[in-house]
Amino acid sequence: MLEKIILDGNLVANDIKEGLKERVVQLKSQGITPCLATVLVGNDPSSATYVKMKGNACARLGIDSRRIHLPETTTTEELIKTINDLNDDETVHGILLQHPVPSQIDERAAFEEISLDKDVDGVTSWGYGQTALGFGVYPSCTPAAILKIMEYYNIETKGKHAVVVGRSPILGKPVSALLLNKNATVTTCHSYTENLPKLVEQADIVIAAVGKPSFIKGDWLKTGAIVLDAGYNPGNIGDVEYESCFEKASAITPVPGGVGPVTISMLLKHTVDSAEKKLAQFV
Repeated sequence: MLEKIILDGNLVANDIKEGLKERVVQLKSQGITPCLATVLVGNDPSSATYVKMKGNACARLGIDSRRIHLPETTTTEELIKTINDLNDDETVHGILLQHPVPSQIDERAAFEEISLDKDVDGVTSWGYGQTALGFGVYPSCTPAAILKIMEYYNIETKGKHAVVVGRSPILGKPVSALLLNKNATVTTCHSYTENLPKLVEQADIVIAAVGKPSFIKGDWLKTGAIVLDAGYNPGNIGDVEYESCFEKASAITPVPGGVGPVTISMLLKHTVDSAEKKLAQFV
């Protein structure tokens, strides 16, 4: 029988947070409290829940969480002004603009206004470019979480064929770049990809990042594939059909409790990293 590993994101997240506790204490002893500013535009209930979860995670580690909630009618110009005010605030070390924003806002223009030093969620094109070239400081948090889970469980990437299903600018594309930089051979798939099941069947590692519930089926996988499900859909359902994929995979992330907790922990880590860089400027 094929040995199976459940890739427990809660274990990985707790390991990251334990490593941050002493770093936060040290920063505070030198007069700096790490601070993450979250900007929420509108009244999307899921976004509000995500922002609250991030705030609670900050509080548990002693990281300041500053929440800015702007009305549904906010313009691109008003949002950019808010972001620039946070860029100029010396007490803020990380800025997170919660996705999605209302349709009248140019989300990409808003993302681009975030200072590279405070782009702890890896959403700017400048930050993405550095990540792709292998020297990015703050990669997008979900791709970073996927790599961290693989590192924690000693999953080899060198020479392996990774198939990424999805090409969003903050998930599919950056995780493809990170895997390529780790010497994997990467195939990035999307809505125009033909014969998708046949491509997935070739993968040693499958990254599900398509945003469709139970989209990837177990009979698409080759026996022993490693599956990392970055999807989160209503009803606590991932982008892979868990039961059928569990039968074929040698290792798989659950939903919930897989990539999600690690994503939040990487956001906290990047915020603490940014605060330490700020402190280093004064030492």
